[in-house]
Amino acid sequence: MRITSPTRSPSEDQFEKSLRPKVFSEFIDQDRIKENLGIFIKAAKKRDEPLDHIFLYGPPGLGKTTLAHIIARELEVDIISIAGPILQKPRDLAGILTKLKRCDVLFIDEIHRINKDVEEYLYKGMEDFSIDIMIDSGPNARSIKVNLQPFTLIGATTRAGLLSSALRSRFGYIPRLSYYKTEDLDFIIKRSASILGIKIMDEASLEIAKRSRGTPRIANRLLRRIRDFAEIKGEGEIDLEIARYSLEKLEVDSRGLDIMDKAILKSIIEKFDGGPVGLKTLAMTVGENPETIEEVFEPYLIISGLIKRTSQGRKATTLAYKHFNLSPPMPDGERKTLF
Repeated sequence: MRITSPTRSPSEDQFEKSLRPKVFSEFIDQDRIKENLGIFIKAAKKRDEPLDHIFLYGPPGLGKTTLAHIIARELEVDIISIAGPILQKPRDLAGILTKLKRCDVLFIDEIHRINKDVEEYLYKGMEDFSIDIMIDSGPNARSIKVNLQPFTLIGATTRAGLLSSALRSRFGYIPRLSYYKTEDLDFIIKRSASILGIKIMDEASLEIAKRSRGTPRIANRLLRRIRDFAEIKGEGEIDLEIARYSLEKLEVDSRGLDIMDKAILKSIIEKFDGGPVGLKTLAMTVGENPETIEEVFEPYLIISGLIKRTSQGRKATTLAYKHFNLSPPMPDGERKTLF
């Protein structure tokens, strides 16, 4: 896996759990969302009602799963977590829903990938806290209504646009998580270093934060890898020198760009004169899947102001040229005045 990929790998699950904040006060940034959730949770507990269904969306690695677990802990209820792709048949969901106790939380990650039959089955459970279960088959088939304990569904996805409007309308609160500021990532890195027993200097922590692409998961991953360099190439302490040395070896530049990010930008600049270039053509040029470029690489490059999407395709910005110490092309109007 790319060191700057925001996607979690299976091997990182246990590591992330050890660093995961347990309460809102430990969860850095996203202040508006935390404040609103805190009010909704207190109101729900005061009325002894389940919290309204919540839909969390935003780029990967920003803490959607962590927030779901904090919500359940603040509500003082149990949480069942499941990945959307696993839910392929209505009976898969029925077994889970019937296990939930009053006010429990059901967290579905990648909710946009649940089967459409399951999605339609979920509507009644979310609205009426009941489901219809089919008994027998053929001419003898009949359905029975099963009442559920009132529960809270928390759905999470990185691709909100793929969620059907029918399902989206059934959520009571739909917050979007945004990229983190450098100072907040700096705080997160220091907190993670403290938990892991790593000594890190302020300048080194800030340097890692600047290259973490606004994503806590990437910041923690870089910290783990730099710890290895510090133990083998240094004295075990992460100072600015060892941090920069490690990041150079990991091929993560001053903006947090890795090899593929730079390949995408250079292809647009050098092979297509700065663009515009279509997504499929660009993908063929760099040898990557179009969906991967669109979902994994583009969001950060756009947020950073290095590329822009137009109706004709992707274009490199002036900032992208400056990043590679290149002169941006002159506007068409200025070119014409030369002849």
